[in-house]
Amino acid sequence: MNNDNYAAESVSRRYFLGRCTGISLGAMSLGLLEQEQLRADSVGLPDLPHFAPKAKRVIFLTQSGGPSQIELFDHKPGLRKWAGKELPESVRRGQRLTTMTAGKAQLIMPARTKFSRCGESGATIGEWMPHLQTVADDLCFIKSMETDQINHAPAMTKFLTGHQLPGRPSVGSWTSYGLGSSNRNLPDYLVLISKMKRPSDQPLYDHYWGSGFLPSKYQGVKLRNAKEPVLYLRDPDGMPREVRRGMLDGISDLNEIRLTKTGDPEIATRISQYEMAWRMQSSIPELNDLSDEPESTFELYGPDSRRAGTYAANCVQARRLIERGVRFVQLFHPDWDHHSRLSSWCTARCRDTDQASAALVKDLKQRGLLEDTLVIWGGEFGRGVAGQGKWDSPEGGRDHHPRCFTMWMAGGGVKPGMTYGKTDDFSYNVAENPVHVNDLHATILHLLGIDHERFTHRYQGLDFRLTGVEESRVVKEIIA
Repeated sequence: MNNDNYAAESVSRRYFLGRCTGISLGAMSLGLLEQEQLRADSVGLPDLPHFAPKAKRVIFLTQSGGPSQIELFDHKPGLRKWAGKELPESVRRGQRLTTMTAGKAQLIMPARTKFSRCGESGATIGEWMPHLQTVADDLCFIKSMETDQINHAPAMTKFLTGHQLPGRPSVGSWTSYGLGSSNRNLPDYLVLISKMKRPSDQPLYDHYWGSGFLPSKYQGVKLRNAKEPVLYLRDPDGMPREVRRGMLDGISDLNEIRLTKTGDPEIATRISQYEMAWRMQSSIPELNDLSDEPESTFELYGPDSRRAGTYAANCVQARRLIERGVRFVQLFHPDWDHHSRLSSWCTARCRDTDQASAALVKDLKQRGLLEDTLVIWGGEFGRGVAGQGKWDSPEGGRDHHPRCFTMWMAGGGVKPGMTYGKTDDFSYNVAENPVHVNDLHATILHLLGIDHERFTHRYQGLDFRLTGVEESRVVKEIIA
């Protein structure tokens, strides 16, 4: 069966059995629905994966706001001689700037950090990430990432859904839809957001992990960093467990009757989600109880890992989730938007994330999980080489820059100890091996055993795919 039409054919069968046949076939349709529901709770589309996957699961460490590749990864020592000078037009090429710096002098601000060549691979990593330096040989750096969006919301939407406008499914939702999960007690796709010490200036919109035009059962489920990670999951006071179960059975029966009559896939989603919530009532408390973690875990991830909701604690949770069979886990850490006070602002975000990111790679490796777990680290774009504000002041920062930025990946079939792609001498343009955001999506799907060109969903008469209609390529050079 072609996966493109599976959902439509499934609905058509339900509609036929419910509307065009007798009572006996109607009863049979309910039996088929029960079988389909059991199947849908644990696996994805029938002809996926297309080929043997290298990665079975994904942890996406999403750094919202645009980390500065110039301070963190893309070492350009030659910028010192250009300090305070105007960026040459031969480099700028009239490319678009944001309204914050358009029309202002583009005075070059060299990196505020020192760099080291790390491990046998010799990867360049800035001094603000000392822990990441220790796992350099496990990482694959892509220094030639590029996007076509210059502002946060459209850039992050493009980065996560393949299109700059809201309404498309996120990469996690596509993965959930295509592959499902091996754990029937937890959703396929879970989202954790860092609890910041101060209110974040970087909004995170629900459509970043939304299901778009896919059935809503495939959207990311956000775990709150609070006493109740999922709202309304706990039974009301005085509600016995058996009464709750009876109520759910009654609601399910009514929904099944309505589903048979209408074939509405959102009713099937509602049935599935009621049952998932029932099962999560026992699985979520167990997941949040870290008392079974040894002291060595908290030493590895750092002191913040003991504080619920921090990036470090969420990294521990991410490992626990993939151990329990969750297919796609996404962490969001905001406030990488360094328009001013870069030396203090960016270092603070590095302190939040550096040790825990490196620890996650080490932890997965020592547990034998890194080989088939794809870890992705990156944000929606990078930062520009010109200083925003006074280039030589501690108050100086950097504006958004979509023309080149750096990400890293680890495990899940990517080559360790590799640096792919190059930028020009100003970290302004890609000089070698460009990797567009859509190429990244094609590569992620390929590592999961999915051909991005064949993986589609019909909506409003069109066959949509994560990588869109533009030509996208799998970056095979980074695949082991």
